[in-house]
Amino acid sequence: MTRAPTQEPTVAIVPWGDLFEDWLDTLGVSPEAFRDEFTGSWMFGYVEALQTAGVRAIVVCITGRVDRPTRWTHRPTGATLHLLPPARAFRALRGLRLEEPLRGRRDASGLARAGITHLAPYLATPPLRLARVLRAESCNALLCQEYEAPRFDVCVGLGTVLRLPTFATFQGGDYQLSRLERLLRPLTVRRAAGLIVPTHTERERLICSYGVPETKLATVFNPIDLEVWRPGGREESRIELGIAADADVVVWHGQVHPRKGLDLLLASWGRICSERPGRALELLLVGSGEARSGLAQEVSRLGLHGVRVLDEWVLDPARLRRLLCAGDVYAFPSRHEGFPVAPVEAMACGLPLVATDAQGMADILEGGEEDGGILVARDDLDALTGALGDLLDDPARRDELGRQARARVERAFSLEAVGRQLRATLVG
Repeated sequence: MTRAPTQEPTVAIVPWGDLFEDWLDTLGVSPEAFRDEFTGSWMFGYVEALQTAGVRAIVVCITGRVDRPTRWTHRPTGATLHLLPPARAFRALRGLRLEEPLRGRRDASGLARAGITHLAPYLATPPLRLARVLRAESCNALLCQEYEAPRFDVCVGLGTVLRLPTFATFQGGDYQLSRLERLLRPLTVRRAAGLIVPTHTERERLICSYGVPETKLATVFNPIDLEVWRPGGREESRIELGIAADADVVVWHGQVHPRKGLDLLLASWGRICSERPGRALELLLVGSGEARSGLAQEVSRLGLHGVRVLDEWVLDPARLRRLLCAGDVYAFPSRHEGFPVAPVEAMACGLPLVATDAQGMADILEGGEEDGGILVARDDLDALTGALGDLLDDPARRDELGRQARARVERAFSLEAVGRQLRATLVG
């Protein structure tokens, strides 16, 4: 495995989880579609931001879909993708893990499977194969998605052996799943070269829980491409969707999962419509994920009208931008986040935001309404309904908030601004 020498510094990005398809499959995205069409997410935002700063980024995915190391090129960004099969021990043990808690059982089989459950995630990452990639690509740094993950512990150990600075970024993983993590994590977090943590609450947790010095914590937002995500084309978007020009439209997009709070948004929508009889109101939900069937059932159960569900992970960012631009207000009812990209994309499209105070949102809307959005408490149905309803009833206010939202993104989330920060953090 060789490549032509380059003077560009190179950063290897390693996604979170045991196998990459555990995430892709929930979105209905094949590995080939990921290679040829997938854009967005924090990962490729980092790739593009680093490119603007003269840093080459590669992505290394651990996947059971290949039997030998495979090298691809990500078509939208030109980034190199390395697909590595998991370690053989992981393949052998994965099916032996417990699917439910022991609940007081102390039989030998149950205890053995419990031990495998704690150990297996550490065996997924093949350290020798990963080391070969890092050496062949002349990597200057290794960046993990999430530090609260077994893969991070393995990568810190590998980075120590290779004398390669190892970093991690926070994208929402603030929990541990195994006892082994509790033993290793305090050591690996402090051993890391640095942690990219955009939210103030998570920075405080790291300092208090692990004693991480503030000098190791970098505040860097997830970037987006402002040439792709921009206002405009509202009329054309509505014609494409068959939405009336005079309708008031609330839009949401993302991964359909219980933590996203779509049940709260649907309950709120029912109230909004009942309080405004005769109004042309539309709720557009764009996305896919493990809870997509439950979403359709909930819409039917509540007897909601004016709800459009586009059950699809939209790979083309230009098309997704058009869908967002059909809206008047963007709703973000999440219960749990790391540092979300979706509301920033909507803000870049000039949409005013109504969001719950999930992690990261107070940092995105640091200036409150002056930054283009309204924050409400998580799971507060009355507050969410009131804020959405107020903006639907006040076109002048929502237009002004939309302009402020775009300005906030231009100041803090551009590829160039984030690229400079990432370069300074990762390679100096």
